[in-house]
Order: sequence, then structure tokens, then C-alpha cells
Amino acid sequence: MKLAYSSNAYTQTTLPQALESIKKLGFEGAEILCDHPHLFPGRANSREITRLGGQLAALDLQISNLNVNTANGYFDPLPPENVFEPSLSSRNGQFREWRIGYTLEAIAIAARLGASCISVTSGHPGSGGTPAQGLTLFVDSLKQISAAAEAQGVNVGIEYEPGLLVERAIEVAEVIDRVGSDRLGVNLDIGHSYLNGEPPEQPIRLLAGRIWNVHLEDIAGGKHYHLIPGEGEMPLARYLQALRSIDYDRFLTVELYTYAHMPELAGQRSYDYLRKLDGDICHD
Repeated sequence: MKLAYSSNAYTQTTLPQALESIKKLGFEGAEILCDHPHLFPGRANSREITRLGGQLAALDLQISNLNVNTANGYFDPLPPENVFEPSLSSRNGQFREWRIGYTLEAIAIAARLGASCISVTSGHPGSGGTPAQGLTLFVDSLKQISAAAEAQGVNVGIEYEPGLLVERAIEVAEVIDRVGSDRLGVNLDIGHSYLNGEPPEQPIRLLAGRIWNVHLEDIAGGKHYHLIPGEGEMPLARYLQALRSIDYDRFLTVELYTYAHMPELAGQRSYDYLRKLDGDICHD
């Protein structure tokens, strides 16, 4: 499995600086934050995207995922934390249409850069009225998005998260079934799964063949706070073994937006730990 690092750990630097650092740390790939302050779909012009593609090629750095989970840059002033609005499940039609357009633009950017996938989130349980109403709106939004993804050869991964409308692996599987697109899968954040109490093997087996990217961090004390891998309580070796059992060969993307004050040190410690852990598993 290949290691990548999300640029959302580098929100105190520019995207070009983040990519230079990620490559220097030894990662094979980078996840690009499609939000303020990095690459905001609809605001990045063609010249900027061309430059980004050139930098990635020069660095020999692959894209593990375009992270379209948040759109905080929509708001002025910026919210103090992720708000997950405007969402794909919003009952506010203008909000929902804006978020669909934002996501379609991200798919076009992914196709242009040769990225295999983007990730999206569902919004809060009350965004669409009741959870059932919100889920119907989310499915309708994803049908439009998946049609564009199919046309442009890009995968779309739903990232489920505690406290959001779609927060469990079984709910992702239900949405995939309702949408009915081969391009729709999951951006599997194993920390979110751990917080939900799902055994490591459960979401991986359930969603095998539809896991486009894996977000990896550590968790301690049952708190949704991303820690450097190896510095929390998660049985990370079990997750890697489960991924190997389904022949997962895409990226493991370290996601540490909580370390914007020390992204390089956090990235280096993560890289060193995961390389050793993966090597130990290979020799078991």
C-alpha cells in the first residue's frame, strides 16, 4: 500500500509549499484540500490548475484524493471550525445546488490532474429536515454527481463521520445501493469507524472493492481528535491486515489537520511509524 499525506495539515502554508514538504518527507502521494486556503473549486483558474499539475509531475507526486469534504471558504468570515454546509443534503435548494456545482467542478479538476477520486460528506442529520428526508436529498445529489463522475472517469468516495447524516459503514453501503453507480464508493476514515465501535474488519469487508482512499490517523479516549499514528489507542495493525486481506492497493492517506502548527514533524513521525508497521505486517 502507498502512503500519502493530506495537505489539510498545512493550512498555515500555501499548497505549493505543502506539496514540496510532503514530497521531502518521503510520501508517494498527497491529498489536496479542496477548500480554503488551498484549492477551492470554482475559484482556481485554468492557469493555476496547469501550474499545479506541472508541480506534481516535477515532484513525481501522485494525488491520493481531492478532499471535497468541506466548503468553509463559502462563508465570509470563515467559520472557526468545519461546518459541513452548504451540504449535499440541505433542504435549502440554493445551498444544495451550489454544493453540487462545487463538487462537479472538483470532478473536472480531478480529471484534468489525473486524480482517481474525490471525497464528499453528507451534511448534518437535520440539514434536509428529518434524517430520512436528508438522505433522499443526498441520494438525489449523488445521482447527479455520479453521472458526471462516470463521464469523466473519476471515483467519488463518501466519507462517513460520527455526528453526520451518514455516519456508519452500513449507511454508506445503503447509499451506494440507492444511487446505483459503479463510480460511487467510500473514502474510508478508519478513525471515524473506530469511534463508531465498528470492528476493524467490518467496514473493510463490507465495502471491499469500493474503497477509493483510506484516511488514517490515531484516536485516544474516544475523542474525535486526530492524533499521529502510533500515539493513540487504535489497533492500526489490524486495519492494515484487513486491508491486505482484500488486496487493497490504493493509498493510505495520513490526515492530521489537527497538526497545522507542526505539519512536517507530525508527517515525519507518521511516515516512519507506518513504514515500520507495514513492513512488520509484511513479514508476519
